[in-house]
Amino acid sequence: MTIHLYTHPACLDHDTGANHAERPQRLTAVMHALHAAFPTLTWKQAPRAERDALLRVHAPALVETILRPNAAGITALDPDTMLSPGSAEAALRAAGAATAAVDSVCGGTSGRAFCAVRPPGHHATADTAMGFCLFNSIAVAAMHAIACHGLVRVSVVDFDVHHGNGSQDIFAREPRVQYISSHQWPLYPGTGTAQERGVGNLFNAPLPPGTQSAQFRSTWRERLLPAIDQFAPELLLISAGFDAHWRDPLAQFELEAEDFGWLSAELCAIADRHAAGRLVSMLEGGYDLQALAECAIAHVGALLPRDKRDDAVQVPFQ
Repeated sequence: MTIHLYTHPACLDHDTGANHAERPQRLTAVMHALHAAFPTLTWKQAPRAERDALLRVHAPALVETILRPNAAGITALDPDTMLSPGSAEAALRAAGAATAAVDSVCGGTSGRAFCAVRPPGHHATADTAMGFCLFNSIAVAAMHAIACHGLVRVSVVDFDVHHGNGSQDIFAREPRVQYISSHQWPLYPGTGTAQERGVGNLFNAPLPPGTQSAQFRSTWRERLLPAIDQFAPELLLISAGFDAHWRDPLAQFELEAEDFGWLSAELCAIADRHAAGRLVSMLEGGYDLQALAECAIAHVGALLPRDKRDDAVQVPFQ
């Protein structure tokens, strides 16, 4: 079992403006942490996503809006979601990392993959960029796996503290894709009740502010992990947001980095049982740099084969 990590320098050029929570330093913190902790891992340069891959998920008008040349500086699509001259290339590389990672795990080149990219994606709907997100890269990954690799059961697992309304919107009537989410309720974007079931493929677990490790783990152990097991996915895709950490400024969960490592290991075990180990993870939220670095290490460490996990170098956050 090997793991590939995908990124691209263009992902740093998506400029959201001064004091924006979704800033380039997020990706820098993740990159530095992973390079220091896992110096022998293989890094791959993310390609640009093909237009056809984007159009499987997004309306042509949205694709044109994001990719339109922009020399005017930073413009706002909504109060939270920005476009800059570097945004189109960053979004193409983020979605391209998703498709390349799927090709890698489905083609046998690697068993697992983590995409250290930005902008995040899980709030982007079929026709609307929102919530810091331009293209929904995890949705692009899922539909690429179905269209290009013939898969018929793909699980998208989302543990970002914010509900992935865009992913749910895209998959709500797609029985080949299962969407699983734990998230804080109430909180932006205001979706993700347990009653939202799609065609029986949506499983939402809204949890209250102040949720700590015990409640988070029991929710996954008793409700969400069994649903994934029952679906028996041929591929697991993870929207890996780390803003449920207690240090994060945009939400009120009280999780530790170890909680993300625990859940990631549980998801790897399901991938081993049903999907020949195939798993692709995409960076989503996480807005405290120290927490983001620590959680990324815990997450990627859990994706490693067991005999490689002890090789991780323990490096304090700088």
